Amino acid sequence: MSRAAPTPPSLGRGRRRKGEGADLRAVILDAAELLFAGHGFHGVTTRQVAAEAGVDTALIHYYFGTKRGLFDAVFSRRAEILNAERLVAMAAYEAACPGAMTTRGVMEAFIGPLIERSLTGEAGWKNYFRLVALVNNTPAWGGETMNRFFDPVVHQLVAVLKRTMPEAELEDLYWGYQFLTGSMMLALSETGRIDQLSGGLCRSRDLEAVRTRLFDYCAAGFEAIVKPR
Repeated sequence: MSRAAPTPPSLGRGRRRKGEGADLRAVILDAAELLFAGHGFHGVTTRQVAAEAGVDTALIHYYFGTKRGLFDAVFSRRAEILNAERLVAMAAYEAACPGAMTTRGVMEAFIGPLIERSLTGEAGWKNYFRLVALVNNTPAWGGETMNRFFDPVVHQLVAVLKRTMPEAELEDLYWGYQFLTGSMMLALSETGRIDQLSGGLCRSRDLEAVRTRLFDYCAAGFEAIVKPR
């Protein structure tokens, strides 16, 4: 005789679900994503996430177990989408340009899906990119988290770049990615820093301006460090 699946805890007396009819798990993930992006992992409690989501704290433990389990679920949810889109974009570019790939074309295939999501996706994508930028610059455990969720697609990027630039040393390609990821995530964080720095000449939310410059910038960086020194 099979056992029935456990029933999730109630919302709690007096609580109201955000987004009537929405999946509770997704509601909690959206709330956690917003708070983690603004305050980091250690600056947020499960009680605060529950309050933001409009649910009882018990629901968070039911769905995710621990705060780290919740954080990992937030991080993996969109990482899986981005990784799939970037792998498809790079494969499509290779298929369309056999023997004629350019570094810029590879950059567009790798970075383009992120910019497109930020431009056309729902608001949570911007929170997610700010969260990734934050994790990417967290020494204690950020590297381990980035490795766990993004390594396969990064290794594929390096492999495609190696086929594009056969003369490149792998060491230079990995250093190039190190510099690429910093530029990419800062651009997608939309911090407003460049707005103030440029006196309003540039706007961090102008992702079309980012798109027209970032691919060229990153491609030129790879090409410069690959040249014989």
